[in-house]
Parts: sequence; structure tokens; C-alpha cells
Amino acid sequence: MLKIYLCQSPQVGVQTALICRVSGALRIRRNLSSSQSLVQKVPNALWNLGRLNHVAIAVPDLEKAKSLYQNVLGAKVSETVPLPDHGVSTIFVELGNTKLELLHPLGQNSPISGFLQKNKAGGMHHICIEVDDIKKAMSDLKQKNIRLLSEEPKTGAHGKPVVFLHPKDCDGVLVELEEA
Repeated sequence: MLKIYLCQSPQVGVQTALICRVSGALRIRRNLSSSQSLVQKVPNALWNLGRLNHVAIAVPDLEKAKSLYQNVLGAKVSETVPLPDHGVSTIFVELGNTKLELLHPLGQNSPISGFLQKNKAGGMHHICIEVDDIKKAMSDLKQKNIRLLSEEPKTGAHGKPVVFLHPKDCDGVLVELEEA
């Protein structure tokens, strides 16, 4: 604590202050890396939570958003895919370790329309996490009082079964589970 106070003191030279900040950052990193893992596997789980598949962003102008990621940021993007069952058109942006899903309303009853009415500039809509067995995940989550937004999985943009979890049960985040 004293070292940080001295680093911020006006009497300390710039070079000394920088060294103090760097050594503090290294100490924090060392403590984090040496601490026990915060992730613990649930014993005897019927299903397993996998990797982050994508982060979905609702956009008011799909072609403008596609151009940003493709022409300005240089990302590889997919063609536009209409998903009438979900009321959206999507474009996937490849990021190497995951994807972004750009969402735009398709039709009058699109759930994205309501989101964009509240968020005119667009914004993060949901995250998608892979599971190894969506039916077992759904059954287990129901028993744990996590509300599902549908009773049965639907076919998602990747042609795989998906289900959404109620954001009020997931710390305010709309979570999509996709069978890997």
C-alpha cells in the first residue's frame, strides 16, 4: 500500500513512478497466476459446458456493420443468412478463437426489432456457449430453476439445436446454448 502511495506522490520522479507501477502489475499478475483455478468441474455432470461459440450484436444496418468488420477491420465475414424461424438475418464475423454474430430484424415479429427500439445504435444481444448434450442441459437447468425461453430446442444459424436461457436467471445476460 505504501509503495503505491509513493508512486503517486508528486515528489517521486517519472522513472521511479513507472517502475513502481510495473512492479505492482507484475505482483498482481503473479498472484493471479499462482492462485487456484476458479473454474471447477461439477462432479457427475450429465452435460458439459463448452467453449464460447459467439457473441451476438444487434445492428440497425446490417450492410453497414458488415462493411465495418470486413472493409475497415479486415475480418472474414459470411454472407447474410436469413433465419425466418428466429425472425433475424445474420452475418458471422470470424475472429479465430470465436465469432461475432451480427443480427438484424427479419419481418415484423422479430425479437431484434424490440431490442433495437430500446437501443437505437444496436448493441450486444446475447452470448452463445456450446454444450455437449442440449437435452440433458435443458432438463438439468429446469431442475435448477433456470427458465428456458422455449420448451424444445430450435435449429440455430449453424444448423444445430439451440435454446435460450432467461436473462433474469443469468445475471442479466441472454444466454444461448448450442449443441456442439
